[in-house]
Amino acid sequence: QLQLVESGGGLVEPGGSLRLSCESSGFTLDYFAVTWFRQAPGEERDGVSSINTGDGGTFYADSVKGRFTISTDNAKNTVYLQMTNLNPDDTAAYYCAAKRTHPQTQYSRGSLFAPNEYVYWGQGTQVTVSS
Repeated sequence: QLQLVESGGGLVEPGGSLRLSCESSGFTLDYFAVTWFRQAPGEERDGVSSINTGDGGTFYADSVKGRFTISTDNAKNTVYLQMTNLNPDDTAAYYCAAKRTHPQTQYSRGSLFAPNEYVYWGQGTQVTVSS
């Protein structure tokens, strides 16, 4: 059974940091795109950051560039999202999602940030930024 499990969310003050984890079970993350999405109440699910484990390429939404860093630990089948300098606009449920990639294909940020392209999803973890 293929599963993704997120952890690491919580309540943090503005300017603070959190690290989210997305652990896969039932499959390794070789040649996968793993993308973090977030969804605030009443809003659409938006792509935040993506990593293509095939070529190591990373992508970020403009709103998080310079503040968030995505990385992977292949030995642990885990993708991390290090979030720094958080602000209230970052408050949302964060989801990780994964899809297989082809080693000969170049992927754009737009394609990786499209939620309907993903088959595997985690259950989500809440991030709340508030004083």
